[in-house]
Amino acid sequence: MNTPLSRRELIAAGVLSVGVAMEAMSTMSAASAEARKPGHFRYCLNTSTISGQKISLEDEIEIAAKAGFHAIEPWIRELEQYVQSGKSLKDLRKRIHDHGMTVEDGIGFAEWIVDDDTRRKHGLEQARRDMDLLAQVGCPHIAAPASGATDQPHLDLRKAAERYLELAQVGESLGVIPMVEVWGFSQCLTRLGEATLVAIESGYKNALVLPDVYHLYKGGSPINGLKLLSKNSVKVFHLNDYPGIEPAKITDADRVYPGDGIAPLKEVFTVLRDMNYDGVLSIELFNHDYWKEDALKVAKTALEKAKAAEAASLL
Repeated sequence: MNTPLSRRELIAAGVLSVGVAMEAMSTMSAASAEARKPGHFRYCLNTSTISGQKISLEDEIEIAAKAGFHAIEPWIRELEQYVQSGKSLKDLRKRIHDHGMTVEDGIGFAEWIVDDDTRRKHGLEQARRDMDLLAQVGCPHIAAPASGATDQPHLDLRKAAERYLELAQVGESLGVIPMVEVWGFSQCLTRLGEATLVAIESGYKNALVLPDVYHLYKGGSPINGLKLLSKNSVKVFHLNDYPGIEPAKITDADRVYPGDGIAPLKEVFTVLRDMNYDGVLSIELFNHDYWKEDALKVAKTALEKAKAAEAASLL
């Protein structure tokens, strides 16, 4: 039978509790302060940014490393071409690792979300092949946009959630997690809220969403909506900027370097710091003018401008 604590013991226990609480608060404050230092974020190069130069995947890796990126985000077609040329993904993984980088995501277009059962079955088979390629280079994520259903404004999002769960289960055995991607030009998964709904309603324990600065603008999603996300639901964030072209007319090719447009990047960086974001910021551009320039110059400029925008957001 427990005996009552003495007044002295109660005071001691109280002091201990306060001490533990203060230590925890101090730790959280230190973590928060660390998150607010310039250079906290890890940067990734989406290979679309230099895809117009028509260089090899190996060269893209070399360029990303020389430019100072922490990671790279290739497109599935590049990995397929690499394998078709008779080269080893194991060797590619080592090459990336030797440069001190990681592969954080892969861009694929499997039709996992469509209503047609046959197409969706084939889409899941394609997704499995895509995820297997990514697993071989140590990549933990794959983009999951609404491929094949972009012209369906009334797609049932609850069914989409069920299909996302099925897609996620395909990736379980391979160690690759699909991320529901916001596509502002699409008529479904157009907005951040729609992509988030699909992730939440799927019930998948590791569900993720993939936001994109340009697509949030294109699809009309308010930046404040990002505040409802957490670092557990976002591991890759597409970073870019855009000029003052109205959403209905702006295109992928209009994207510009971070800080060179009108995007509310200060708010974006602030939200990410507040959530202690520990994923990567992947710079994804499709600017045809940049594609005419030296690829290394473009990669370096992209990273320098991204870091400058990050630093400016602290002012």
